[in-house]
Amino acid sequence: MGGDHGPHVTVPAALEFQARASDVDIVLVGVRDAIEAELAARRAGAGARLRVHAAAQVVAMDEPPAQALRYKKDSSMRVAVNLVKQGAAHAAVSAGNTGALMAISRFVLKTIPGVDRPAIATVLPNMKGGYTTVLDLGANVDCTPEQLMQFGVMGAMLVAAVEHNERPTVGLLNIGVEDIKGNDTVKRAGELLRTSGLNFYGNVEGDDIYKGTTDVVVCDGFVGNALLKASEGVATMMVGFLRQEFRRNAWNTLSAVVAKPVLNALRARMDPAKYNGASLLGLRGIVIKSHGSADARAFGYALGRALDEVSNEVPQRIAKRMAQLAPAAPAVAS
Repeated sequence: MGGDHGPHVTVPAALEFQARASDVDIVLVGVRDAIEAELAARRAGAGARLRVHAAAQVVAMDEPPAQALRYKKDSSMRVAVNLVKQGAAHAAVSAGNTGALMAISRFVLKTIPGVDRPAIATVLPNMKGGYTTVLDLGANVDCTPEQLMQFGVMGAMLVAAVEHNERPTVGLLNIGVEDIKGNDTVKRAGELLRTSGLNFYGNVEGDDIYKGTTDVVVCDGFVGNALLKASEGVATMMVGFLRQEFRRNAWNTLSAVVAKPVLNALRARMDPAKYNGASLLGLRGIVIKSHGSADARAFGYALGRALDEVSNEVPQRIAKRMAQLAPAAPAVAS
């Protein structure tokens, strides 16, 4: 029910995804009449692999997370996360209110032992033709060094599982690559990451994300969210500049026709839909946050990300690694 378009996007996306993934069952959670109307408009209906689970309430996109958590216990978001807790679903995917989704997911599913706070992780394209996983992207504005180290573990386990890269490199976002750079929190986080057993590269700068210097980049949520929004703004600006220049005169317009294959290839590489679906890592269950403005195709990528994490047991990998990091209990003679 969430996002800018609600069932107009989520229902057709679910139908299209299920047509491609024959081994996936889908539960559509929300206002029954609205969901069934969308299904009927597409000549589809509930069945063995597709069912509707009614929820009486909907969390508004601008609703305070605390209010959604306290007063909307039958919201589509809360019901969907509860299905994951109960084992009736392996993952929940939502395009709704990010703060409410994080608050509800943390309250219902709880965090993995050893994880203080969940983090939001997503992938960004890099110049090597692959992706860089970045976290946290806004869940935790203020972080301790220990929490940044935990983000490194969670990001590394995500990449190890989904990308089948058992030793992904981890970088710590800083204002310089030298160890002496940064505030006390970042310096201490660097020390913890060096002794964590991860494949820690060291400090990285913002441009390293797009160079593909490391597989994972760790930062606090304030920096990560600002980085993400700035990146989206630059991408939008570049597309706008190209359009302006190609429309400036007849010669430029003709050049656009000649350059169309190159432009199409560039558009495919930078297509934001392909990067839709942020993981709420550190929970005892899988929750994926889709961009609120996602269309059906983009929401399908978020569903695909959920399937990847289920298939590769991401929470279990994180839990196992966090258990290895936990200090052994002191032996007491009696």
